[in-house]
Amino acid sequence: MIALYTALITGAIMAGLQAASAAPPGGEFPSKVPVPADNPMTPRKIHLGKQLYFDPRLSLSGDVSCDTCHNVAGNGSDGLPLSFGVLGRVDRPRHAPTVFNSAFNTVQFWDGRAKSLEDQAKGPLLNPIEMGMPSSGAIVKRLAGIPGYRREFARVFGGKTPITFEHVVQAIATYERTLVTPDSPYDRYLKGDKNALDKSAKQGMHEVSDLGCASCHAGAMFDNPGLPMGTGWFRKFPMIPTNPTCATYVREYHLADDPGRFDVTHKQSDEHVFKVPSLRNVAVLAPYFQNGSVGSLRTAVRVMAACQLGKTLTGLQTTNIVAFLNSLTGKFPVETMPRLPETPDSTSMMQVAKLQQNRRQLSPGSRS
Repeated sequence: MIALYTALITGAIMAGLQAASAAPPGGEFPSKVPVPADNPMTPRKIHLGKQLYFDPRLSLSGDVSCDTCHNVAGNGSDGLPLSFGVLGRVDRPRHAPTVFNSAFNTVQFWDGRAKSLEDQAKGPLLNPIEMGMPSSGAIVKRLAGIPGYRREFARVFGGKTPITFEHVVQAIATYERTLVTPDSPYDRYLKGDKNALDKSAKQGMHEVSDLGCASCHAGAMFDNPGLPMGTGWFRKFPMIPTNPTCATYVREYHLADDPGRFDVTHKQSDEHVFKVPSLRNVAVLAPYFQNGSVGSLRTAVRVMAACQLGKTLTGLQTTNIVAFLNSLTGKFPVETMPRLPETPDSTSMMQVAKLQQNRRQLSPGSRS
């Protein structure tokens, strides 16, 4: 009897361990985005934010907009390892992350230096390489010189001085909170559609859990374990540079050239530390890593296994993990360029659109 009881208990424990191992990583796509109390979303504010997001007149040269590097008709990035800013200058060695689902990021930028979308929007506008505006006052002055924007800011924000730098970034952030990609095959699987994932993707899902990938890529967005907004989830990358395979990747892809969060905190412990990126839509977000040096998802998976986990994957493991990562691609909204207010000197919508189109031809983000 004791032997039977022991066998039953052992069996139950083993079954529990197997069930835990088989538990899906991450979680279902959130039903709503977090919205700060001091910046509520309204249809008019969304529309104004979209106009500002697409408007190249927010740059010093007049030909770079938010959409230039974060193309919402594509994958929310620009498909380039490094982005071109004003005057054709290349930004510092960091790849432009996607704007899609950025509303769920608890902190923004690779180094986590911005704690909100509003704070993030300030950076590129005033960065001398990205959009190059000399000051927040210069932005306000330029927008105040456009009658259509004067009317729209007054409708959205009211008050004696509706056009302020804070209102500009609040509007842009409000539009960005609409850029979400729900309903991936993985989400449908979690809702009960067991045919939403094929055999390879299901095996890859278990590999992600069993190998330890989910210890960093956790939660519904596969980027943190559910931390509050403004709280970063960071990891050193590369974590195990002494691993022989990782050392080869580090040299080939220059993975240890960027000081990472050290630039923000100036703490030695933050050298080569970066925000853990979301795995949502990762299959369509090549090139990969902070410097955009890796063009293939298969290679990126192998790099992560070697440099973060100290493991070498088989070809089949890599194939299965890539299949699972493909299942995290959600449904992108259809985004088209809004009509922009004309300037008093009769700069037409078509002229502004042509500037944007020229930029997009140089850097076409892709969802394919």
